Amino acid sequence: MPGAEASVAFYMQHRDELLRYANRILRDRESAEDVVQEAWVCYADRLRKGGEIGQPLNYLYTIVRNLAVSVLRRSAVQGRVIAEIPDPDSVAHDVPSPEQVLYYKDEFRLMAEAIAELPERTQIAFRMYKIEGRQLHEIAARLDISVPRSHQLVKEAGLHVARRLLGDERKD
Repeated sequence: MPGAEASVAFYMQHRDELLRYANRILRDRESAEDVVQEAWVCYADRLRKGGEIGQPLNYLYTIVRNLAVSVLRRSAVQGRVIAEIPDPDSVAHDVPSPEQVLYYKDEFRLMAEAIAELPERTQIAFRMYKIEGRQLHEIAARLDISVPRSHQLVKEAGLHVARRLLGDERKD
């Protein structure tokens, strides 16, 4: 599955907030953990099948909410009500505000422009390391350079992008 390491890193980055969200709905930590794990399986399965996910975090929240509500309904049917079924829209969650989305889109645009300013080999090294999650030795093999040189390219690209994001207009 392409980008599997990146998708796992994305999931791990948001796992705690998804767990808090599920726990607010279920009011049962163990069930919340089961729901979040099952949500990850659904998310990973969709990625593995080549499904395009436009807003992955929102998609994960939706899966968690739907699974949590299903757990509550099953529990109610079985006579073991964990909690009242809340209105899904009334449960607060950590989805970014429209302002935050605009801010991050602007940051992403700046980052893409900064990367485009780099030499082609540096762009490739940066993309492979930061986006594809490749190891330095893989980058070195792909570019036919040494591992220390691949590290240097990634570091130079990262510094260049950081400078641009911070508004430092000096050329490297």
